[in-house]
Amino acid sequence: MSDSSVVSARRLPLSTAMAFAATSLPISAVAIAISVYLPRHYASHLGIDLALVGAAFFIVRMIDIPVDGLLGWTMDKTRTRWGRYRLWTILGAPVLMAGIYFLFMPPEGVGRTYLIVCLLVMYLGNSILALSHAAWAATLAPHYDDRSRLFGIMTGIGVLGAASILAIPIINEARGASDAGNISTMGWFIFVLTPIATALVIWRTPEKIAPEVPGHAFRLRDYGALITRPSFLRILLADLCLSLGPGWMSALYLFFFTDSRGFTTGQASILLAVYILAGFAGAPLMGRLATKISKHRAVMVATTVYSLVLISLMAIPQGNMLIGAIPMFMAGFMAAGFNVLTRAMTADVADEVRLEQGKERSGLLYAITVMTTKIAGAFSIGLTFWVLSKVGYLAADGAQNTPEAIHNLELAYLIGPVVFVMLGGACMIGYKLGADRHAEIRAELDARDALYDEAPIIESVTGEAAIPTPPRSD
Repeated sequence: MSDSSVVSARRLPLSTAMAFAATSLPISAVAIAISVYLPRHYASHLGIDLALVGAAFFIVRMIDIPVDGLLGWTMDKTRTRWGRYRLWTILGAPVLMAGIYFLFMPPEGVGRTYLIVCLLVMYLGNSILALSHAAWAATLAPHYDDRSRLFGIMTGIGVLGAASILAIPIINEARGASDAGNISTMGWFIFVLTPIATALVIWRTPEKIAPEVPGHAFRLRDYGALITRPSFLRILLADLCLSLGPGWMSALYLFFFTDSRGFTTGQASILLAVYILAGFAGAPLMGRLATKISKHRAVMVATTVYSLVLISLMAIPQGNMLIGAIPMFMAGFMAAGFNVLTRAMTADVADEVRLEQGKERSGLLYAITVMTTKIAGAFSIGLTFWVLSKVGYLAADGAQNTPEAIHNLELAYLIGPVVFVMLGGACMIGYKLGADRHAEIRAELDARDALYDEAPIIESVTGEAAIPTPPRSD
């Protein structure tokens, strides 16, 4: 076969990739609502102390982190007539819906305990969906460049879910509605979107359970062996930094853009929408860049440009939407590449591990990666809210902050994210698992799978089979 024919045979059909990406809609919607709007709502509108809100998010993240490892290991062990990761997608949707309902429609007088319990349920459902989605993607697109493409499409589709959440406060402000009503509207939107999106994925996407080679049994100490693999350790450290930087910004976003830059909540939401929507173009294009210069080099490009753009935010004139949109678009374009590239790189490591151990470990590897994201999320909200409470910043509605408190807010908003994002890019220096090495791994896996493959392809409901392995050119 010609090179172009081989590439075409390896490429997942666009219609399948688009349908599969639907799970990204509720996942991304939850991420924006939880990181940007919900903490402020509980602190400002429900009257829970700022430090207590930060502590609640931190506690839940710390409880939630070990659960991901168990979920990932269990997913990899699952083998049913419904498939492996498809079954977990079915299970995760109702759990997420329950958490969303109670978290976004709270009764009057709730406290920290209510917030913690509801966050635990919501994060459990979200973890099940996110882990099964990422691990399923790794098996759906087994080749190096097509993974960058698929994860780019997933992130791009996710932008639509995030943008929908951002549109809610913009529309409500135009209608003259209060900020307090935004959260319940967001909750109902996610509650309805989740079963629709997951049903589309289950209906349209095939799944093939990779064959397993007898031998290696996973032991508890193997966690350490996975984490300390040179390629995976770099990904984990990069992912931790690339989650902590933007997560830190998200926690302080509304405070910074309203109290420092002079925007209303609705205007700040429009600028955040520009940032998020930039990812619709940025995610696939950063994935495409990765096919030209490799994934780890694309990470270094994205982090460098992102940090430079972030510094320029202080130059935005008070309340100037037109000028403010320019750096927000550029920053969002680059930020979209962070998850696209690190998640696609994790799939490459999963192939390397399966070649060595003969067992599927995608779910477990993504669970470990998600752990770093959750650790970053816990610290980004818990630490930044604690810092603001200690430097004299007041978060309550109508509070008057001193110029010194506003200045401290600005420092907290900019310094931490720039440092962490640049550290994330630096983690990719010396990364070894590039396209050539992965091609060797895939060739060995394909040859071995042909000998051991007895597992049937779990077709989609529409009867579409999984992407075939291209025929040999010889």
